[in-house]
Amino acid sequence: MLKRLLAPLLTLLLLAGVGAAIYVSVTEQAGNTAVDSSSTLHEIKGVIGSEKEEFFRDPQTIAALAKINLKVTVEKSGSREIANIPNLAKQYDFAFPAGVSAAEKIKRDQNIKKSVQPFFTPMVIASWKPIAEILIANNIVKKRGDAYYIIDMTALFNLIINEKRWTDLKGSDAYPANKSILVATSNVAKSNSAAMYLALASYILNNNAIVQNEAQITPLMPKLTSLFARQGFMENSTEIPFQDYLTMGMGKSPLVMIYEAQFLREVEKTKNSAIRPDMVLLYPEPTLFTKHVFIPFNADAEKLADALMNDETLQQIAVQHGLRTANAGALAKTTSFVAPPELVNVIDAPSYEILEAMINQVSTAK
Repeated sequence: MLKRLLAPLLTLLLLAGVGAAIYVSVTEQAGNTAVDSSSTLHEIKGVIGSEKEEFFRDPQTIAALAKINLKVTVEKSGSREIANIPNLAKQYDFAFPAGVSAAEKIKRDQNIKKSVQPFFTPMVIASWKPIAEILIANNIVKKRGDAYYIIDMTALFNLIINEKRWTDLKGSDAYPANKSILVATSNVAKSNSAAMYLALASYILNNNAIVQNEAQITPLMPKLTSLFARQGFMENSTEIPFQDYLTMGMGKSPLVMIYEAQFLREVEKTKNSAIRPDMVLLYPEPTLFTKHVFIPFNADAEKLADALMNDETLQQIAVQHGLRTANAGALAKTTSFVAPPELVNVIDAPSYEILEAMINQVSTAK
């Protein structure tokens, strides 16, 4: 009889114990979850050149930044436009433009001393194989090692300045367009890529010498202005002419000034890449590198600056997006596109003051 009375009681106690254990376990897990959620990521906001947008939106980047307790949101703009945003350091935690010129203006205006340069990319001309073959036939382009195309910028500018048309070229049957030979760019007053095109043109038209003073600018202005004025409307960001290149074909703009990283990033897309077999890059000779300059406005942004420079995972992700880093061999290991591992004939842009003076004069004259 006693056993029959105790059995239900023991069962109840056992169930109560299991229930209590479950409750404690669930409570502990909930507590752990609460601790995890309470250790919220430091949220910082930056304004960047459009060519780096996909890097920051990459889930790999987001995960790598979360490991160092950062959540980064970005807004994109033309790199030179970033430099003219009012109260920049009050609106954002960092700026990440393309180009030293825009970066120097930001640092000066915001009274910031510190900056880092984690990535760089060469300026290139996006084109098509039929166009490249026409230019090869006219000694403007050559193929180096059957791997990539080099374009003689002195010879190209000679055609542009003399207002030659595609139909003036030998072998132009592949592109029988009676339109001016021009390189399509973004807005020189707003975008770094166009400013780099201006810097390159000024070097070549100044007898292969960097423009150093106002006296050297004056005789160059009619030719420099024509490079942009004859294009018509120009977008404020490099991303838009690049998207036009991807979608509209060579009929609109057979030569488009872009960043190498834009093309390589599109090549490596696993889904829906818009790169077709007839699309090619022409590497200018001489050329310029665009340095991507990160400018932190506070301590959290300085933490991000350090990570972009030194975190191996972030550096590898950047290379996946076509950006070059201090590791010269990383690009060749990452991309299927055959790009020159190193470029030798690289020039520097003019000083900030001289480049600004040329940009202002070109913009005013157009």
